[in-house]
Amino acid sequence: MSALDKIKKMLKGHEDQAGKGVDKAGDMADDRTKGKYSGHVDTAQDRLRQQFGTERGQDGPPRS
Repeated sequence: MSALDKIKKMLKGHEDQAGKGVDKAGDMADDRTKGKYSGHVDTAQDRLRQQFGTERGQDGPPRS
């Protein structure tokens, strides 16, 4: 079992919390780089949300 599979298994049922963590980590990265890499950070956040099933709609709440 790969590390990503193990992480997905641990996050099952806690998608909202995982999404908040992804958002918080991205915000911290933006703060530390003063927004210089915000496009890259946003792309990374989107990909993590897709991998962990924590995709959010444009309004903010998770999509079902």
